[in-house]
Amino acid sequence: ISAIYDQPYDAILMDINMPELNGYDATKQIRSDRQFAPIPIIGMSAYAQPGDKEKALRAGMNGYINKPIVASKLFKASAFCLTKCPLLIGIK
Repeated sequence: ISAIYDQPYDAILMDINMPELNGYDATKQIRSDRQFAPIPIIGMSAYAQPGDKEKALRAGMNGYINKPIVASKLFKASAFCLTKCPLLIGIK
C-alpha cells in the first residue's frame, strides 16, 4: 500500500491472492484515502471462483479479470476503467 504514496499511478492491477494482505482489503485501504478515488483498480486472480467479480466490485475495484491473462480482455478492462475515470485525462 505504501507504494501508492511514492509516485502517481494511472491504474492498478491488483492481485486478489497476495500473501500478507489480499487484494480486496488492499483495495479497501486504498479507497479509504479519497485522493486515490479516481485511480482505476482492476482485480486479477488465477483462482477464480463464482462471485469473485462481484466481490471485487464491492471492495472498490473497477473491474476484474482471470489469470492467465488474455491480452484482449486486459485491454478491454483497462480501456473501460480508464474511460470511466475522467479525472485521469492529462495525468502523467
